Amino acid sequence: MDIRKLIKNYQEFKNLHFQHYEELFEELAKKGQSPKTLFIGCSDSRIVPDLFTGAKPGDLFVVRNVGNFVPPFKPDDDFHGTAAAIEYAVSALEVRDIVVCGHSHCGACASLYKDIPGTAEFIHIKKWLEIAKPAKEAALSSVGDKDKEQLLRATEKASVLVQLDNLLTYPTVKKRVEEATLLLHGWYYKIETSELEYYDEQKGDFVPIGI
Repeated sequence: MDIRKLIKNYQEFKNLHFQHYEELFEELAKKGQSPKTLFIGCSDSRIVPDLFTGAKPGDLFVVRNVGNFVPPFKPDDDFHGTAAAIEYAVSALEVRDIVVCGHSHCGACASLYKDIPGTAEFIHIKKWLEIAKPAKEAALSSVGDKDKEQLLRATEKASVLVQLDNLLTYPTVKKRVEEATLLLHGWYYKIETSELEYYDEQKGDFVPIGI
């Protein structure tokens, strides 16, 4: 979708649909936000969390990045966008749940098996992918490399678990999880079927989500 189509869609929303949400936006503007869930998803254009969760404005505090990765806690004076968002959601907004949502056909996970050049054009991507190296190792160990598609699906799911582990390196996250005031959830979304799975700790596997 090009920029002209986006602008046209905005104009349609403002003129025809905004009236249905006007009271909600007025309330959000006056009272501020109080989402109960931090949703960590992939920047992939095919993944639209508001669409498949039915979330309304104000429901989700959303962090999207390449691969839905969570960098381990690193207390230095560098710039940490994802870490800052996690800290804000947990410490300032006091969310009750954090969802890490991976997905099928993830380009970031597939890139773990490619030779990424260390040139200026890819320098940040190459470094960022290091976060998911444990997922690659786990997938190769569990399913091997004979079936490429099976390996990629296993890597995508293993990556969700790596990111959940990385969340626990954040002192405030760990503290609130131990106090049972914060719950962590691993989700896996299948683009081709819109099926959603969650990681069941008792079964040690991803299973279809349901009420």
